[in-house]
This record gives sequence, structure tokens and C-alpha cells, in this order.
Amino acid sequence: MPKTAIFPPGAGPTLAPYSPGTSADGIVYVSGTLALDKEFNVVHVGDAAKQTEFVLEQIKAVIGAAGGTMADVTFNHIFLTDWANYGAVNGVYGKYFPGDKPARYCIQCGLVKPDALVEIATIAHIGKK
Repeated sequence: MPKTAIFPPGAGPTLAPYSPGTSADGIVYVSGTLALDKEFNVVHVGDAAKQTEFVLEQIKAVIGAAGGTMADVTFNHIFLTDWANYGAVNGVYGKYFPGDKPARYCIQCGLVKPDALVEIATIAHIGKK
């Protein structure tokens, strides 16, 4: 099964050797996404809600570039640096998934950028192309 790297329009370079997303057999895998600008600086430092919104917009762009929508998301992996931000993240997250919610897990851990508060990786099923 061939795979296709997904780089949404306007996407800058990646922080390490990976693609923002990969599609194979109608499934889109979105890499762990941080709230980073094109120079790899964390945006919205100290604001978990704004970082979550930024991250989900980046994920939405990757899925859109593959021909899908956020309604196609089936699973999210959520990483938080502090459980104190759990409520803020969920407040934004719920707006992006208003209908049937995708499965997910959420863990607390360190992230590659110290000012990053949240990272999300996503799987979406958009059908075979």
C-alpha cells in the first residue's frame, strides 16, 4: 500500500525529519503537532487554550489537504505538560468535535519545546482515494 506525505498549503518546514501528515489506504496520520510558528517558536506561551486552538487548526489543515474534515477524525493522542491545563484543553477540543467524539487518550509528559503546553497527534479515516 503506497503512502503519500501531506504538506498543507503554506506549511513551513518541520522541526525534525517527518511529514506533517501521511495518508495510506484512506487513513490519515497527523504527526504530533505543537503550537509552533514557521521559525519553530512556541506561540501563545502560557495559554493552553490558545495553544490547543492553534494545534487543532494545524491538524485541520493537514486533514483538509488530504481531502477530509475534522468529522473524519477517529482518534487523538493528547499530551499535556501539566494536568492543570486539562480543562482549558477540553474547552477548546469540544468545539472542534461537536458531534460524535473521536476516541482519545491524554497523558502528562514533557514536550520537545519547554514552552509548549499541549501536543496532539491524530488519526482520521477519509475513505480510499
